[in-house]
Amino acid sequence: MALTLLVIEDDDRIRTSLSQAFQDEGYTTRSAATGEEALGLFERQPADVVLVDLMLPGIDGFECVRRLRQVSNTHIVVVSARADAFDVVAALEAGADDYVTKPFEVKEIAARIRALLRRARMADTRPASTAITGNLEVRADEGLVLVDGEPVHLTPTEFHLLTELTAVPGRVLSRETLLERVWGYGYFGDERLVDVHVRRLRTKIESDPANPAVILTVRGLGYKVQPS
Repeated sequence: MALTLLVIEDDDRIRTSLSQAFQDEGYTTRSAATGEEALGLFERQPADVVLVDLMLPGIDGFECVRRLRQVSNTHIVVVSARADAFDVVAALEAGADDYVTKPFEVKEIAARIRALLRRARMADTRPASTAITGNLEVRADEGLVLVDGEPVHLTPTEFHLLTELTAVPGRVLSRETLLERVWGYGYFGDERLVDVHVRRLRTKIESDPANPAVILTVRGLGYKVQPS
C-alpha cells in the first residue's frame, strides 16, 4: 500500500507542484490550503507524512504542528521561506521532525523523508535490548521508555535519538554522527535539529531539565548519556 502524504500549503502553485511531485514518488497525496482544513483531513484519515508551511491563514503552521503532534507520531516536515533561527527552533520545539527552507529541491525533501521512514523501519526490526541509567529505562525492542517505572511518550525521532545515546553509555556522539544516525543525512543537515530534540528529550526524561543528569552536553564535541 502506498504511503500517504498530506501537503499543507496556502500557495496554490506550490501545493499543486508538491502534490504532483510526491505522487510521482509513489505517495498517495492529499492537500489543504489552511491549518483548519488540514486538521480535519488528518482526523478523518491520518497521513504517514505531513509537509506544512508556517505562514498559513487562520491557524498558523506552528499551531498546526503542535495540534498534529498532540494526536499522532506521524513524520512532520516544515517547508517554509522563514529561515530565521528563531522560527526553525520554534517549529522543532512544536514537534516537527525536520525543517526545509524555500526555495527547495523536491529531491532534497524526498531524501529527508526517505531517511525518516527508513529509520522508523529499522527501529521496527531492532533486536531486543534494554538500557538502564539511573531512573531511566529504555526498552528499544518494545519502543518503550520508562522514568521511575512510568511510561514516557516520545515522538519517533526523540525515541531514535535516545536509543542511539543509551546504546553507548559514556561515549560522546557528535552532532554530525547523530544527524547521520537519526535523520539519515550529514552534510546538508542542520545541527539545530539535534540540539532542539535533545532539549525536548530532557524536558521529558530529566528530573531537572535545566541541570541534566542523564543526557550531558560535552562542550565542543556533542552529547553523551551518563552511565549509572
